[in-house]
Amino acid sequence: MPALLFDLDGTMLNSDAIHAQVFTELWQSRGLEVTDGFYMKHVHGRLNVDIFAEFLPDEPDPQGLSEWKEAQFRDRLPRPFPAMPGLLEVLNQAQGLGWRIAVVTNAMRLNAEAMLSAIGARDAVEHLVIGEECENAKPHPEPYQLAMQHFGEAAAECIAFEDSPTGVQSAAASGVFTIGVRSALSDETLRQNGADATIQDFTDPTLPALLDRLKGAAA
Repeated sequence: MPALLFDLDGTMLNSDAIHAQVFTELWQSRGLEVTDGFYMKHVHGRLNVDIFAEFLPDEPDPQGLSEWKEAQFRDRLPRPFPAMPGLLEVLNQAQGLGWRIAVVTNAMRLNAEAMLSAIGARDAVEHLVIGEECENAKPHPEPYQLAMQHFGEAAAECIAFEDSPTGVQSAAASGVFTIGVRSALSDETLRQNGADATIQDFTDPTLPALLDRLKGAAA
């Protein structure tokens, strides 16, 4: 049965501004400069521990700092929170067709659960793959490979939705047809990182034709 595989931050909801604010405050508390475009260039789509290893190499407890940062995010996440336009309708359509739905994210599990609940999508998601629980997180293909293995589906029977360079690279490397969501990056940048197609959001008029490839796979 076909499957839709979704990234979370920036794909199912646009929560990057909350993350960026927390990182700004954290960087300023450590006396680090926050330059224009810092979040999108150095943080977007990456694991916290990798970011801290690069910018805070002397941090004594990077995992603890990561947990603090994500707790700050959850505390600031409004509930309810708007889903990406058209997302809930796409989820409903997929469920009606019997398609499988997974989330593949570098967000920690507590955050993923909080975000899905905030946008009213938790019940639609059958399986969660969490990057920090994998041996290799995005941009490695392992998270997407694990999602497909869980469903017992081949890459040709799946579509992935991603918004970050690391996420697009991960999905594309797994062999799955990858649709970039232009919530923060351009069509050109997403395609340069491996996207097969891009959409503005889930109301994009090009999306139905892209999904039709799975209807053929289900036939």
